[in-house]
Amino acid sequence: MLRLTKPVAAILVMLAAWSPAVRAEDTDIVPVFKLKGPLPEAPDMFGMGELLGEKTPMNMFDLLERMRTARSDEHVRGVVLEIEEAQLGFAQIQELRAQIEALKAAEKDVWIYCETLGPGTLALGSAASKLVLMPTGEVMFHGLHGESMYFKGMLDKIGCEADIIHCGAYKSAGEPFYRTGPSKEAEEQQNKLLDGIFESLISEVAKNRRLDPGEVRRLIDRCEFSAKDALDAKLVDKLQYREDFLKSLRKNFSDAKITSKYGKKQGPEIDFDNPFGVFKLFGDMMKPKKTSDKPAIAVVYVEGAISGGEAEPSLFGGSTGAHSGTIRKAIAQAAADKNVKALVLRVDSPGGSAIASDVICEATKRFKKSGRPFIVSMGNVAGSGGYYVSTLADTIFAQPATITGSIGVVGGKVITKGIWDWAGISLHEYKRGKHADIMNTNRRFSDEERTLITNMMTRVYGEFKDRVMEGRGKKIKGDLEPLAGGRVYTGAQALEIGLIDKLGGFADAIKHAASEAELGSDYELRVFPPPRTLMDIFAEAFGGSKEKDEMVDTSVGGIGRGLFALPAVSETLETLRKIDPAKARCTENFLNQVELLSRERVLMIGDTANLVR
Repeated sequence: MLRLTKPVAAILVMLAAWSPAVRAEDTDIVPVFKLKGPLPEAPDMFGMGELLGEKTPMNMFDLLERMRTARSDEHVRGVVLEIEEAQLGFAQIQELRAQIEALKAAEKDVWIYCETLGPGTLALGSAASKLVLMPTGEVMFHGLHGESMYFKGMLDKIGCEADIIHCGAYKSAGEPFYRTGPSKEAEEQQNKLLDGIFESLISEVAKNRRLDPGEVRRLIDRCEFSAKDALDAKLVDKLQYREDFLKSLRKNFSDAKITSKYGKKQGPEIDFDNPFGVFKLFGDMMKPKKTSDKPAIAVVYVEGAISGGEAEPSLFGGSTGAHSGTIRKAIAQAAADKNVKALVLRVDSPGGSAIASDVICEATKRFKKSGRPFIVSMGNVAGSGGYYVSTLADTIFAQPATITGSIGVVGGKVITKGIWDWAGISLHEYKRGKHADIMNTNRRFSDEERTLITNMMTRVYGEFKDRVMEGRGKKIKGDLEPLAGGRVYTGAQALEIGLIDKLGGFADAIKHAASEAELGSDYELRVFPPPRTLMDIFAEAFGGSKEKDEMVDTSVGGIGRGLFALPAVSETLETLRKIDPAKARCTENFLNQVELLSRERVLMIGDTANLVR
């Protein structure tokens, strides 16, 4: 139940979030987009945090939409990207590079300003018309580094043990629980992935900076560059401080307005001199949102670890992870909307629950029965469960650096008896039924129990392969089994063996969906589930939700809730995020898997979930 503990004035201020986006003005414009920190895929479903003083990060959907709008806006003369400690996946970098190329093809210069550059941001910046670095900035063009975290030693110290079972020789997602280093198969897979991404990095920088690939390799081995050295090596175009960069912008784009608010939502002006003005605004915002009759392409996101149940967004931010109940409803809503002519599923997920993955997959199958195109766009990762939910698509798009595949399953349990012994806590057990305690965390599986669990996992693995063959059929190059078994691939490698159909990003998937649905250029993108309004929140709070579902969902919600809610865990993770964000993400993945193992029998987790990059 919603408790309205915030001041009424704060809620009234928040209503400004539903105003239209800033439109292009009659004067020429140069939009500025700032990339800082991670770039989430999906738009914020409520987004009230910024109005209460919290910085809301830009998301991929909004950024791509604003760049697309800028490309066709006759008033936009150029675009500026400011890169500040951006944490982007290589697939996202390739997506943004494609947008930069499209802007340049539309005769709009793209300038990029940065204070420092790393391999990823250099790959992004190299596509710009002009790449400008601060004169005292540093360039670390050191190539790629990855490390996998293994938690067996930690589990040993606290008296815990993992009893893990895999289906597929290359299905190594459970190895961090019971090994201190990778198996031969896991190491082979990680090296294969890094080789593919590394070659993409070299070829993209070489192409845009007009360098020989061999020279790019030599520059990578050189590693560190001062700003002047980077300029001499043709890695950047100019050295300028921010103020001088702005002067150059104003000189080059004279009479144009340089703005960071292009395409942003802004609040309406409220006449506070009118005592009834605020209440009128409040009443207007409580009215149901008008729906458009324009043809639409539905966009549904599968972002983060896949788990069962419903997402639980609030006024101040959405829940994390991909919740099968929420996504199933979103796809059903899209299918029921007569104006929706196609569905694009944007997948950026390492997988998770096998059952939840199948719930989402079945929802896409039911959408396909309507005869409308179903397209998948893969982001940084679409592995295991992330690939499972994609299998039935008419066409699958992925970037060359997307990590996908990992067709296999893993299961098991974490044995915690040692920690209770250490704490002096004794346990006494009772059971009825021969295998009632099969998931008992006080001991390993018996041989008979291991056979039972393996049989169940083998069945799920078979269902996984059946889904792949149902969706991919003759597109697969050769027999499926040698391509499955937990093996992972880059998007470029997956294309060669038929696991995906085309190389391209979200924008390419949208364009293809429009073409398949014969929409031309007159259509809109509609995200499902739609953003929640205050009316939705109040209706749910007082038992009047307008959502109808024949079956009531009583699940608690997503993974990680219990462990992350513990003060010691949440505070440690918050500290780790500031010290080492990459390892913090890997640790969160590990905790997610621990909790999933306590709730699920079989998991579809990608084998790169514990790779720190």
